[in-house]
Amino acid sequence: MSEDFLKAGERIDQLSSQGIQIIQSSKYFAFSLDAVLLADFVRPNKRHKLKTIDICAGNGAIGLFLNRKLNGHITEAEIQPEIADMASRSIKLNGLEDRYDVMNIDVKDIFDYVDKDSFDIVTCNPPYFKTLPSSQKNPNRYLAIARHELTINLPIVAEKMSGLLKMNGKGYLVHRPERLPEIVRVLEKNRLMVKRIKFAYPKVNKPANIVLIEVIKDGKPGGLIVEPPLIVGDKDGNYTPEVEAMLNDN
Repeated sequence: MSEDFLKAGERIDQLSSQGIQIIQSSKYFAFSLDAVLLADFVRPNKRHKLKTIDICAGNGAIGLFLNRKLNGHITEAEIQPEIADMASRSIKLNGLEDRYDVMNIDVKDIFDYVDKDSFDIVTCNPPYFKTLPSSQKNPNRYLAIARHELTINLPIVAEKMSGLLKMNGKGYLVHRPERLPEIVRVLEKNRLMVKRIKFAYPKVNKPANIVLIEVIKDGKPGGLIVEPPLIVGDKDGNYTPEVEAMLNDN
């Protein structure tokens, strides 16, 4: 039974559109809509020997949500042991042990465990907020690490994403629009050329609060595509049909 996979305080949620069950915890970590949007943004690739890695993986949501979209092997890298353990159990819960593995490591040390220039796709939902003396951090350290740049920051994310990718490999990042100029500058400094951007808006007539970015390692300059905007919610606070389709079977 699925309950056999759970520890105290955990629950199982489902992304029915992808046929995935995932172990969540309000104490340690629960994926947000950002993970669903990033997985949806990734281009499909059915190449048999494809190698994908999700860094700052949390409980493995993004990688698991890519199960039907990507072939090949998917690796999850997460620094916090309790959350990495949730990812491992979610993989077993979904019967995907043959295609997935979890590394409980600090991404800063990732090349102690995997070869450079060896992945076709790298995804990342990093901490969004800089750590400043004035920053209001969550008193729950597990959640603070997920949201603030306490153990990793944008330059390190870009450096490791670039190092992991093969030439012409694709990286995918979700972040906050207010940091977009800095994000583009840091990515390009690390040989990651921004090729596709999509903004998500909480409602019509509200500023964008999510930006999705696709990069190509050593890609040629130019050719940027800004995709049509995604509106997440309607005036009544319900998900729009486009977002609802990402979450649930129709």
